[in-house]
Amino acid sequence: MKLKDKVALITGGARGIGQAIAITLDKEGADIVVADVNLVVAQKTASEIEDLGRQALALEMDVTDYAKVEPGVNKILDKFGKVDILVNNAGITKDNLILRMSQGEWDAVINVNLKGTFNCIKAVSRPMVKQRSGKIVSIASIIGLMGNAGQANYAASKAGIIALTKTVAKELASRNINANAVAPGFIQTEMTAKLSEEVKAKMLEAIPLAKLGTPQDVANVCLFLVSEEANYITGQVITVDGGMVMA
Repeated sequence: MKLKDKVALITGGARGIGQAIAITLDKEGADIVVADVNLVVAQKTASEIEDLGRQALALEMDVTDYAKVEPGVNKILDKFGKVDILVNNAGITKDNLILRMSQGEWDAVINVNLKGTFNCIKAVSRPMVKQRSGKIVSIASIIGLMGNAGQANYAASKAGIIALTKTVAKELASRNINANAVAPGFIQTEMTAKLSEEVKAKMLEAIPLAKLGTPQDVANVCLFLVSEEANYITGQVITVDGGMVMA
């Protein structure tokens, strides 16, 4: 097992991409902390993980508030004694054209996606520095690389995550801590399932591989980045987008 006896914190881990990441890391031997604003769903995912044979902890966590994130990390340390892996997956969208975007729509997305990522990295960095090891992966988006009409707040938050990741990689490298970002493209989720066939067809036209990705595609890359196989990779952005963005 690639992650035997490691402890992994997954934010937004109750469903979708976060759940896929949590289960994938669990199957490789990690004990999992499922952190989410929805405690009921987080507990359900944690129960599924325990059924697979590893320990799991469900935490209700509002990543926008450091005063709530830090106690959550302390609970992890009390139970497991360490935090080896952080996957920043919690995120939201509130799309609107910039001329119509409200202050509330801007602030909500920036607070969850970018400030939340900062809060979680800050909270785990001290124990990781103390143990002189750690892997941090933050879920960005190709929108943070290319922009997208109607998503100024989301694009800014995801571009910010990329810049934050590169800075954290430089700051913590001397303590044997790796920080990388994963930028998914169009992934099969509850959100994309609600799109019309016409919209889906247009999306597929922009994807060289002509298909949507799956949460498992993203989870597989995260698994690699938090494993020892990626020990010499830090400060990088890995796109999982079927070829949409080629830089």
